Amino acid sequence: MQIARAAYQPKLPKALQGAVVAKEGAATQSVGNQDEIKALFPNTYGMPVVEFVAGEAQAHEAINVGIILSGGQAPGGHNVISGLYDGVKSINKDSKLYGFLMGPGGLVDHKYVEFTDEFIDEYRNTGGFDIIGSGRTKLEKEAQFESGIEILRELGIKALVIIGGDDSNTNACVLAEYYAAKQYGVQVIGCPKTIDGDLKNEQIETSFGFDTACKTYAELIGNIQRDCNSARKYWHFIKLMGRSASHIALECALQCQPNICLISEEVEAKQMSLDAVVEYIAQAVAQRAADGNNFGTVLIPEGLIEFIPAIKKLIAQLNEVLTDPATGEPREFASADEQIAFVLDNITAENKAVLESLPADVKRQLCLDRDPHGNVQVSLIETEKLLSAMVAEKLAAWKAEGKFVGKFSAQHHFFGYEGRCAAPSNYDADYCYSLGFNASRLIASGKTGYMSVIKNTTAPAEEWIAGGVPITMMMNIERRNGANKPVIRKALVELEGAPFKFFASKREEWAKNTCYVYPGPIQYWGPTEVCDQCTRTLALEQGK
Repeated sequence: MQIARAAYQPKLPKALQGAVVAKEGAATQSVGNQDEIKALFPNTYGMPVVEFVAGEAQAHEAINVGIILSGGQAPGGHNVISGLYDGVKSINKDSKLYGFLMGPGGLVDHKYVEFTDEFIDEYRNTGGFDIIGSGRTKLEKEAQFESGIEILRELGIKALVIIGGDDSNTNACVLAEYYAAKQYGVQVIGCPKTIDGDLKNEQIETSFGFDTACKTYAELIGNIQRDCNSARKYWHFIKLMGRSASHIALECALQCQPNICLISEEVEAKQMSLDAVVEYIAQAVAQRAADGNNFGTVLIPEGLIEFIPAIKKLIAQLNEVLTDPATGEPREFASADEQIAFVLDNITAENKAVLESLPADVKRQLCLDRDPHGNVQVSLIETEKLLSAMVAEKLAAWKAEGKFVGKFSAQHHFFGYEGRCAAPSNYDADYCYSLGFNASRLIASGKTGYMSVIKNTTAPAEEWIAGGVPITMMMNIERRNGANKPVIRKALVELEGAPFKFFASKREEWAKNTCYVYPGPIQYWGPTEVCDQCTRTLALEQGK
């Protein structure tokens, strides 16, 4: 398939075929904290949204461009690079594209590769980020910016494209502002990437990779549901990626119709306790058991536990007390016992009570496991096992009281890395190629501090709308690691939005009955309604 797939020519919007000109809209402002964001980004704030329309052909000088893959992998990254490569070559055949190796660190450490036709052709329409690798180095410090400009000048690079999520594009915005303030003559363009789906707004319909990842997970969930409906003796607790938002869980629920899907944002909005979540699941198990169905599926977002208000409050204080206020770095301790003792001595009585109520292993994870930025590593908490154990405990109590007549046996799954590097769906292959090609047009138009955006993607690809949006437009001030910082606002599941409302209207029926859908594997060839469809989320949002 990979050989055949290499020959696939991604569909390009009509708006990007031939000569284009940037049509500018009105001045913009940030989504929040306008005065603070404007003060932090005086050179890149307030720029207009642009849309590309047909224009007259013009001769362009050759331009050298650099590209960085930043953060976690997402299907379609290789097509962003191939679209950018084809785009800069179409501007002038002598233009060059350089890839910095292993993420932003490659820019700082001057590690790069020059792309050629042969090199690029090996990676077209493939999954993964292995073409140049990715990394999580944050571009935040002046020394990094200055080290970067050295290699950019050495290679004659006039524009840098950063492919990443909300944090990576926040860094892109900071870098664009710095280079603009210094008048270094280097443009910076971002591309919206994350399978979590939380980098979207009125201008960005979806982040790339979300479509492919959800279709990959939906295939696996469908396979489990088929097994579940065949064996009829297990409840499958399936944790899905998505720490900050539940977009993946919701999309997979819309595709597969499981018995239960928890939405973190709803749990928080309803101020549900951990026990209330457990009771909700247990009631569905008991109801199905009463009908003779001792099986089912439960979808759980990765970050669920962090949205339970009492635990969210606890985690917020843990992040504060385990960060050294003098350095902003994680505190150092001689032993795990010393760290736990420090936590217990420095959190409120209310948070201490919540911590003490949790199982011992979860309590230790919350106190000890930190990411490089000092935050609780929520993804390491096996929420699916925690919930199934607590459900089993509640059902045992109900059985003793005569309230539960069935059997309960659980299986556990976590689908994460399985979806991050899948071969991109046709939607993502086309969308990503367009994002990269579009970035070349933003560069040719002299833009900096912009995100490459492609809109109207529920329509056929030739009708897609191409342009750019200032990154500052998406920013606000948030508390991060004990300090206020400018960041791109994450998009959470909208409880008043059409996708969630549709799901909510169906979930009682799905909980009681076996309404499973089995999506099967991603299809690359065949009818367009099978092969080129967008996510259910996007279709519902746009009333399609």
